[in-house]
Amino acid sequence: MTLFAELGMRYPIIQAPMAGVQNSALAMAATGAGALGSLPAAMLSGDELRQELLRLAASGPGPFNINFFCHRQPEPDPAQERRWRQVLAPYYAEFGVDAAAQSRAPGRAPFNGEHAALLEEFRPAVVSFHFGLPEPELLAQVKATGTKVFASATTVAEAQWLAARGADAIIAQGLEAGGHRGHFLDEDLGLQQGTFTLLPQIVAAVELPVIAAGGIVDGKGIRAALALGASAVQMGTAFLCCHEATTSALHRSAIHNEGSHHTALTNLFSGRPARGIVNRLMRELGPLSAAAPAFPHASGALALLRAAAEKVGDSGFSPLWAGQNVSGCHPMAAADLIAAWVVEAGLA
Repeated sequence: MTLFAELGMRYPIIQAPMAGVQNSALAMAATGAGALGSLPAAMLSGDELRQELLRLAASGPGPFNINFFCHRQPEPDPAQERRWRQVLAPYYAEFGVDAAAQSRAPGRAPFNGEHAALLEEFRPAVVSFHFGLPEPELLAQVKATGTKVFASATTVAEAQWLAARGADAIIAQGLEAGGHRGHFLDEDLGLQQGTFTLLPQIVAAVELPVIAAGGIVDGKGIRAALALGASAVQMGTAFLCCHEATTSALHRSAIHNEGSHHTALTNLFSGRPARGIVNRLMRELGPLSAAAPAFPHASGALALLRAAAEKVGDSGFSPLWAGQNVSGCHPMAAADLIAAWVVEAGLA
């Protein structure tokens, strides 16, 4: 029996965790359709995470994947914050934003003891990590519950590092993927590869199931990934316009705009490279800027500006996360989308 059959998945499809555009509703829909539904936890408070876990538990036995970040949280740098706000000052003036106001942007907390305690209580089938793995003591606490641990790798070296430290499956994240890059051993973006070049290299390098992620938006892509040795695929962008996603109207509109094919890696919105649809802020400041504070502190100064712009229907200062291929985004129920992929991929 494969790992994924053992988990209770009918199909080797994982709905990618996408913070800011989904909650437990999308995870439940994906799992109900035979895939593995995922819940992004990094931007949730302890109380919010508990409520989402209670909803998942009430929906049935699962399986579900709960996703966390494993970055090292840097101390805020007041001088860098001032420089960042000076860069944004003309935009503050344009939208009537008080440059001195403090934002209420949600934080992005790295995996911690409170998270581990919640996992001990709820025991999800899978816990996945982005930006490496937590400290060995915390990881051992997670694995002691019987939960399977998945983790993202963007290079062969990262995959081998994860395999040597207790991961049960590797998510091979190609350069096409939307949202934050999962790299953690080296910040050189020149080391990043496309999914279908990275995938077979990781398959050959580790003796663990490998999950292909990035640029896969339909059954043909699923079939191609499986043919290259993937044990499963992880798909995110294709779910952005599903009925159960919380993707904003402005974000959905941007996806269906002719310019949606132009995406880039940017650190402007969080301080760490992430792929999104190119918008005004990325065009005018350049997608990668040394002025942006370290992850996750860049988002604070942008929060009020983003809110003011969105209030008048302007998505020029919003993180429009999306992969390089948005052709699979359709306004339909997640279960119907998955069913179509299953037929096209020959998995039925």
